[in-house]
Amino acid sequence: MCGNSTACARANIMAEVPQGWEARGKPPILTRRFVFDGYGATRAFLDALAALSEKTGQHPQNINFASTYVNITLESGEKGELGAAELDLAEKINALYLQPEG
Repeated sequence: MCGNSTACARANIMAEVPQGWEARGKPPILTRRFVFDGYGATRAFLDALAALSEKTGQHPQNINFASTYVNITLESGEKGELGAAELDLAEKINALYLQPEG
């Protein structure tokens, strides 16, 4: 049983971090590196991420990339804690990564 509701909520969020993502820091962030075979695949992923962001109105706070990888950071929400919106966006980004090119 958890005596501190904030600590309980934080523990629950950490247990729900989507596969491949890492939660860290204060304020908390989610971060992940996506690796690709070449620039074409990297570019296709970035284009799909841009379309997803426009469609959902949710945007990663930091994206950096090179020819074969993309690093993405999602920052905590308005309350300074990771919540359902950030976890949902991370899951949607994972789904983009798993989509075959084409």
